[in-house]
Amino acid sequence: MLLDTASLYFRAYFGVPDSVRAPDGTPVNAVRGLLDFIARLVQDHRPDALAACMDFDWRPRWRVELIPSYKAHRVAEEVSGGPDTEETPDTLSPQVPVIDEVLDALGLARLGAEGYEADDVIGTLAERAGGPVDIVTGDRDLFQLVDDARAVRVLYPVKGVGSLAVYDGAALREKYGVDGSGYADLALMRGDPSDGLPGVRGIGEKTAAKLLAEYGDLAGILAAVEQPASKLTAAQRTKFREAADYLKAAPRVVRVAREVELPDTDLTLPRTPRDPQALEALSERWGLGSSLRRLLSALDS
Repeated sequence: MLLDTASLYFRAYFGVPDSVRAPDGTPVNAVRGLLDFIARLVQDHRPDALAACMDFDWRPRWRVELIPSYKAHRVAEEVSGGPDTEETPDTLSPQVPVIDEVLDALGLARLGAEGYEADDVIGTLAERAGGPVDIVTGDRDLFQLVDDARAVRVLYPVKGVGSLAVYDGAALREKYGVDGSGYADLALMRGDPSDGLPGVRGIGEKTAAKLLAEYGDLAGILAAVEQPASKLTAAQRTKFREAADYLKAAPRVVRVAREVELPDTDLTLPRTPRDPQALEALSERWGLGSSLRRLLSALDS
């Protein structure tokens, strides 16, 4: 099981009231919500290996160089020569280091890579895995990793993590008209304002799916643009030609990297905490209470 950790703690932050606080009054709703999420996932799905995948770089420079608008609207403050800071609620960002410390004390594998997003870490681990993989994320971008032949699915939270939509190839085809291998091409044509990706003007999700069904992939569509005998309309040819520069760069930006260099880490789900003393201190300091007890019980069982 591979967790898109930021996606889950964002959901926890907005789903758990900020009245959930540490003894000193500091909000810990994201911390406790995430612990509750992981406890429920372990309890319901019984993975034998689990990794909390992290954004070591939420807006990699190499992606920005290809498409400067990539996630640009999320930048809180530009720092000359330094990394961009993601705009997050004031009471969420201080909780992220606490999440890191708690996961480390528990012994849950926490993986990231400099210059890459959590999506790329997930893509790499899914590529390496020798058995079934469940990816837990609220980010549709990871639908591109769905692969029935390798038993890779996406578990998409509908309400918390107690209600998850399971996306395999059949579910993707039913909802989007493509399977995992075609989803990235559909996504880059459709565009995504939340990621600063303009897409191809006038080519929506349904049209993109129809074109992929007709021509196989983006390369096939672009070849058809230059073939007078193809069934593309004159308007569609114009739209793709106008988006030529974007379409040259977008595949590298949208497609998840699958060969990221990662440390050799044991992903086995721990039965007991790696550092019980540190965990006890963290629990007392941050008032983790029943959330931590539930996760420890789920791990032990």
